[in-house]
Amino acid sequence: MKKITKRILFIGTIVFLLMQLYQPSRNEGSKKEMTESFVRVYTVPENIKTVLRTSCYDCHSNNTYYPWYSNIQPIRFFMDSHIEKGKKDLNFDEFGNYSKRKQKSKLDGIVKQIKSDEMPLSSYTLIHKEAILTTAQKKEVIYWMNKIKDSISL
Repeated sequence: MKKITKRILFIGTIVFLLMQLYQPSRNEGSKKEMTESFVRVYTVPENIKTVLRTSCYDCHSNNTYYPWYSNIQPIRFFMDSHIEKGKKDLNFDEFGNYSKRKQKSKLDGIVKQIKSDEMPLSSYTLIHKEAILTTAQKKEVIYWMNKIKDSISL
């Protein structure tokens, strides 16, 4: 039995080490804000910008901050799948490219997900405690997003 356990451990270690060789490209676009960026399309107050950058942009923009553990597979696979899905659902860096109808829909979705505590994801806030929204921050973001949504004419 010991021989089988050692062999399984050895093979598992080799597979784990080989996985480390695969390092896909990172979600790191231009560090400057693009003209179609949410904060360029709308005049966003600093407190709202701070909340968005701290709690949303890692998965919902073209620029993700990668901590040291992002170099370890399979953690990176997990992160990349969240980022890919997040950007597909909403990309703050490309918000200005959305139609007015889609912008309203996205703003409505942001409000609903913040109200229901769906965003930021608990798997994200587990490690990024600073991304947890306080009640006051939630109210500010919801109020401001609703105000912007109501100002968009179709």
